[in-house]
Amino acid sequence: MLEKRSLLPGPISVVHYRCNAGPGDRPFVERHEAWSVSYVQRGSFGYRCLGAAYELVPGSVLAGQPGDEYLCTHDHHCGGDECHAFFAAREVVDEIDGRRRAWHSRGVPPMAELTVLGELARSVIAGNSDLGLDEVGLAFASRFVDVMAGGALPRARPAAKDRRRAVESALWIDAHAARPIDLRGLAGRAGLSPFHYLRIFSSSLGVTPHQYLVRRRLCRAAQLLTQEDCQITDIAFETGFGDLSNFVRSFHRAAGVSPRGYRRAARGDRKIFQERLAAMP
Repeated sequence: MLEKRSLLPGPISVVHYRCNAGPGDRPFVERHEAWSVSYVQRGSFGYRCLGAAYELVPGSVLAGQPGDEYLCTHDHHCGGDECHAFFAAREVVDEIDGRRRAWHSRGVPPMAELTVLGELARSVIAGNSDLGLDEVGLAFASRFVDVMAGGALPRARPAAKDRRRAVESALWIDAHAARPIDLRGLAGRAGLSPFHYLRIFSSSLGVTPHQYLVRRRLCRAAQLLTQEDCQITDIAFETGFGDLSNFVRSFHRAAGVSPRGYRRAARGDRKIFQERLAAMP
């Protein structure tokens, strides 16, 4: 009845849930085991917690605090409901909402400030963005706290030492882009928490660490496509992409043509880019 699929482990873990319960199914008491914020993608369900009742629909957010008991009800036939849940380690919550201004078990109606990030997460999960899912998860959780607390706290421009850390980290990423690299490891190398590292890297360099990593991998792939005759699958793995489909999708999104089309254009087939230009409004 409840399908659970883990999408990402770590200090910000991500799980996709699908529930097919309906009006004929008896609800039962559950308990929040971790700090969480969940974005409802599809369907509807009721949420009862701490004496309050909420009706959640697409775009709603459900927040959970460890230890709180809750009940989910399904009073409407809607073909099942789906949501993706971001679970945060305690140290992440301490940094985002150390005073517990906002992170309490509750249901939140659809809000533009949260919906845009929820849909961005959906796009990342579908492979249509070069952001990292952990990065979007941190942004979603942070924005949730800001909105629930009545506004974002002022954040100073990164200090010189933090900008230096960001640049040094970017250079390290560039030199090791073919390796498996994640936000947690990068933050550890810089001696920072993942949340603080993401914030100073993005504000210092204008891109997130994962965006920078993907773009450096694509740059190397473009070089190999023009210089060598090796298989496109080999180029995908050599440049650090985990699978061929992810590489092809990322490359096409960046270049407007497939890796094979890019290789043909680099070797003199002008028709590829002429067609692209002709199609532009």
